[in-house]
Amino acid sequence: MNAMTRTVPATMAAVLLTGHGGPEKLVYRTDVKVPSPAPGEVLVKVCACGMNNTDVWVRQGAYGTEEDAGAVSTWRRQGNTLTFPRIQGTDTVGTVAAVGEGVSPDRIGERVMVDFSIYNRDDDSLADIDYMGHGRDGGYAEYQAVPAENAHLVDTTMSDVELATFCCAYLTGEQMLERAALKAGERVLVTGASGGVGSGIVQLARARGAIPYAVVGKGKEQAVLDVGAEAVITRGVADLPRAVAEATGGQPIDVVADLVGGAIFNDLLRILRPEGRYTTAGAIAGPVVQLDLRTMYLKQLQLHGSSQGTRADFRRIVRYIEEGKVRPLVGGVYKLSDFRHAQADFVAKDFVGKLVVVPDAVAERSA
Repeated sequence: MNAMTRTVPATMAAVLLTGHGGPEKLVYRTDVKVPSPAPGEVLVKVCACGMNNTDVWVRQGAYGTEEDAGAVSTWRRQGNTLTFPRIQGTDTVGTVAAVGEGVSPDRIGERVMVDFSIYNRDDDSLADIDYMGHGRDGGYAEYQAVPAENAHLVDTTMSDVELATFCCAYLTGEQMLERAALKAGERVLVTGASGGVGSGIVQLARARGAIPYAVVGKGKEQAVLDVGAEAVITRGVADLPRAVAEATGGQPIDVVADLVGGAIFNDLLRILRPEGRYTTAGAIAGPVVQLDLRTMYLKQLQLHGSSQGTRADFRRIVRYIEEGKVRPLVGGVYKLSDFRHAQADFVAKDFVGKLVVVPDAVAERSA
């Protein structure tokens, strides 16, 4: 580190994932060694970090394998980079506290939003992508070391907590819409639209000039309308295709952006117009679905799988934030030491937007 090392403590608080399993595998400790930034890296003093479904699925080992959908496996099925203990957390916002060799000390003091992706390639291919919180330590801690190019200045008056609602969810959503080539004037149906990714997609669709329709849980309809949905359909209706047709006035759905999967999968394909596009980055209602291939080929459908996003996607997210085209949805804020409670509330899904974790010292200053 540079001369600022004396201001950085030797140890920090962090939540360690100690193995696959239940919440007991998450251990809060205050004696974790503060990482040193390697050449080309910066050390970020974490101010806030958003929560994501991937945190839970990785803890549970719920990703399966191509051979066995029920096998205990982590997010990166091939070439696994997850080792224990691991500090999870992708959506880091904080202040540069120190720099590694080759990084200008002028960066010290910058407030940054971290692009959590480990790209592993110079091009836009995502075939070998990894992420901070999986392949290396993330932001559920007081400090995090990241490559300098992944620490981005964002010109905004938003708070740290607000800024921590965007990164993973919006990057994921933007790449889904890129894969599906959503255009201005098209209609997109978004499932799981009250969550971090879903509510992000509603806003990102509007930023493209498209028209989003949303499937949401009971009681969350108005919140999703408020962020830009043209109309909402309450989850669990007896006839989803009919409900969507009524919501659109019989107009076609060009794209389905699905984060739910499970039993409604075939209904979503039925809802799509001929030559429509389906894109998914999650399956919170069940990853193993039944597909009638006749629906797919007779309607000339495109099916896209997506995870994370490209550097260009991230730059667009930053631009949307700076231009005010997207706004944060904070569903709750928790202290790092209360992490298990935070994740339990996250799993319960009784909120709209994103839950955010802050170091205890930050929470105490804000109280």
